[in-house]
Amino acid sequence: MSFKTLGLSPHLLKIISGLKYDEAYPIQEKAIPAILKGKDVLGIAPTGSGKTASFALPILQNLQKQVASKNRHVAALVIVPTRELAIQVNDVFNLFTNALPEKIKTLAVYGGVSINPQMIKLQGVEVLVATPGRLLELVESKAVHLSDVKMLVLDEADKMLNLGFKEEMNKIFSLLPKKRQNLLFSATLSEDVNTINTILLRDPEIIKIEGEENTLDLISQLAYFVSEERKGPLLRYLIKHKGMQQVLVFTSSVFKADLVADKLRINDIKASAIHSKKSQGAREEALNKFKSGKLRVLVATDLMARGIDIKFLPHVINYELPRSPKDYIHRIGRTGRAESPGEAISLITPEDQHHFKIIQKKMGKWVTMIDSKDLDLHGY
Repeated sequence: MSFKTLGLSPHLLKIISGLKYDEAYPIQEKAIPAILKGKDVLGIAPTGSGKTASFALPILQNLQKQVASKNRHVAALVIVPTRELAIQVNDVFNLFTNALPEKIKTLAVYGGVSINPQMIKLQGVEVLVATPGRLLELVESKAVHLSDVKMLVLDEADKMLNLGFKEEMNKIFSLLPKKRQNLLFSATLSEDVNTINTILLRDPEIIKIEGEENTLDLISQLAYFVSEERKGPLLRYLIKHKGMQQVLVFTSSVFKADLVADKLRINDIKASAIHSKKSQGAREEALNKFKSGKLRVLVATDLMARGIDIKFLPHVINYELPRSPKDYIHRIGRTGRAESPGEAISLITPEDQHHFKIIQKKMGKWVTMIDSKDLDLHGY
């Protein structure tokens, strides 16, 4: 289904088009219209199914219609279990805020780093993405107030409940106004999620999306065991030695994407990175060059991968593994399309071995592992 049928504003549709998001995912088809109408939502959908955009887009649109909150009184609160997810969700919000006629300031806050810069940055924030512990610290410091929250999102609620945030969550709930829109998203409908649904949600729209069966038969998978310091030379060796002319490389961070692309260019391999920190113009230019064959390598983060839809992409390389098996399947599924065979290669360090075994077990396929120690990478 096209995003144009979901009730989103022309401003948001323009940036969605620019990102090459042609069709909405099933969770987005059902959640976006419900959230725009102000309904509570319980969304059950697997990781990598487009949940974040399904609440980010309607939240931003609804905030455009409302009077701006008082300073340090956030209007939309998204609670997540981990720092990594907080950053990822905030990046998605930032992808779309530039398209709006009235700028909406968003911020991710989490523990493990100094609290003072976060306290300063909270000036004028309307959308706050937070881990529970750091959020309570900021509330206690009076750096942020939750009494005017109009929209509450619990993202990956199943993981939050498993990680034992119950006491912190109860404190947060007690600080929120009773009248608000509640959006609960989870990968599974566990007993804990069902309990919190009963307590939090009022006459919710219940959306359940089953995980799609992935056909991997057309994808030839290989993995290379490699030390961290030999990863870069091995990547360049594979691209040159196998004569790859169009290869999509995945990294787990913006920093690493830029670093890998820089090293490839230094070694005379035309490459560009595509991620949320790049301007929309730069992203479109890189993607168009890659699709037309003018760019040999595109280095992408998972966040930006959705807009990369090429029917006959021959090669995908996991420079770094994703955090979930679902994301791994989503990545390698960029190749092996339209009944054309494709190749997916993963670079596995000693630290990755256990995680890669879990990915293979979940995928139901075992990948041939090649030890790269005997490869002569000198000059690469």
